[in-house]
Amino acid sequence: MRPYTAGFLIFPGFPMACLTSMIEPLRAANEISGKQAFQWELISESPGKISASALVEFEPTRTLDTLGPLDLMILLSAPTAQFQAAKTPGLLRTLNRHGTVLGAVSGGVFPLMRAGLPSPKPVAVHWCYKSAFDAEFPDQTGSDQVIEISAKLLTAAGAAAAFDLSLHLIEQRLGAGVATEVACWFQHPIMRREGVLQAVPSLSTSTTGQQFPLLVQTAVTILSQKLEDPISIQELASQLAITPRHLERSFKQSTGLNPTHYYRKLRMDAARQMVHYTNEPLSDVSSAVGYSSLQTFGKHYLSAFGVTPKEDRKRINLFRVRGNLPVPSV
Repeated sequence: MRPYTAGFLIFPGFPMACLTSMIEPLRAANEISGKQAFQWELISESPGKISASALVEFEPTRTLDTLGPLDLMILLSAPTAQFQAAKTPGLLRTLNRHGTVLGAVSGGVFPLMRAGLPSPKPVAVHWCYKSAFDAEFPDQTGSDQVIEISAKLLTAAGAAAAFDLSLHLIEQRLGAGVATEVACWFQHPIMRREGVLQAVPSLSTSTTGQQFPLLVQTAVTILSQKLEDPISIQELASQLAITPRHLERSFKQSTGLNPTHYYRKLRMDAARQMVHYTNEPLSDVSSAVGYSSLQTFGKHYLSAFGVTPKEDRKRINLFRVRGNLPVPSV
């Protein structure tokens, strides 16, 4: 059996957990099967050590321009990663044209799209980057599922999802029995396949949004889809065929917030993603979350986060210059 070869293209500030979550299942599959079914190596754009988000240094074995044939190339990065070499996007596109399956985990979908590799199918985007992704790539469908799999592209939304992606590769290569045993080795409770939604924290509670009553889940879904073109609470209640009072009572019981405050928090969280992870003008960020007045937007942002949008972006840019990450890379 010819080994399935995987390369992991790592960028400064990449999430280390995503790398180990993909490699360790492949290593275990080799041990369990008694075969060298998988091989892998770390790739970079240029020689030298790469520091992960946890400030642990990794030394890639190859640079992108020295690669031979690969079965799979996975991009691992923070969402703010930029290419160091102008030739990198072209090299990735060439790999893809010549049969290498490309993929990305978590923030790696950003350089994947920046390389000019859009997908006709949705790509898995971690919920904490979704608003920033939609703002930068309006023509690409970002999915709220844990993993997305197509013939030429594999994406996973976070480290645990990367583990599921590796289990998918193991099942394809060695069968369901080995994949199940690998999952049990690591006490991974279940192999999640396509169609599984990401767990998203709810606001002001210790639960996830999926644990809300169906009425509140539906309302939150509608609100999340109406950030740029806000809907009134009266309109929302009408769509749900209930009274505004019933809606408010349901939100209070489930989230601890009334629907107006919950909605504002959704909009502010989306705005902060765009402030942190895009270079969109603040006026565009304001419009993207439904504010016609930049002054009102700034006031609500300050109330939510203790800094104005301008101050927040300046702070993030300062951290980047110093070589640190502005927020955790997942």
